[in-house]
Amino acid sequence: MVALRKPSPGMTVAEFLDWDSGDRSGALWQLRDGEPEMMAPASDAHGMIQSELGRLIGNHLADRGSPCRVGVTPGVVPRVRSTRNLLIPDLGVTCAPPAGGPTMQDPVVLIEILSPSNARETRANVWAYTSIPSVAEIVLVRSTSIAAEVLRRQNDGSWPGEPQYIDAEGELVLESIGFRIKLRAAYRTSGIVA
Repeated sequence: MVALRKPSPGMTVAEFLDWDSGDRSGALWQLRDGEPEMMAPASDAHGMIQSELGRLIGNHLADRGSPCRVGVTPGVVPRVRSTRNLLIPDLGVTCAPPAGGPTMQDPVVLIEILSPSNARETRANVWAYTSIPSVAEIVLVRSTSIAAEVLRRQNDGSWPGEPQYIDAEGELVLESIGFRIKLRAAYRTSGIVA
């Protein structure tokens, strides 16, 4: 059994990045409101959707010769309580050049795979992501059925009150990077058929 090192209460992002949890399992951690949270391993379906969607977006960006890049589990710092939060979405797209730091700079798209076991925390992350000025689109992809929700920043900089819902027959469109696929394509290797 691994003995985890207790973090100090009210940890800052800088302290979190220097913190050695003692965990050698390879688990991901994020910092929410000054408290480190260990993230549960992804289910098979979750991991397959994440991988497939990352590949589809990466291929799209490469085919277009885009300077944008897709990253898996990037660290992002929301503007709200930025010294106490470093969150980990499932995928992120940035058009900023590599900075070599511990976080993704200027993400334009953030994608979360929504699992039943952490839906509340994931939805809390989504609203924190809306505070990042560079973010144009946020996507929640379901891991138990072929469905997604897209939040797209409006021309005046505000966010809609409700997301756009996409079902199994719909298309996932990311306007900020010119990406369009049948949503079903993201589930190709997940084993989810309806």
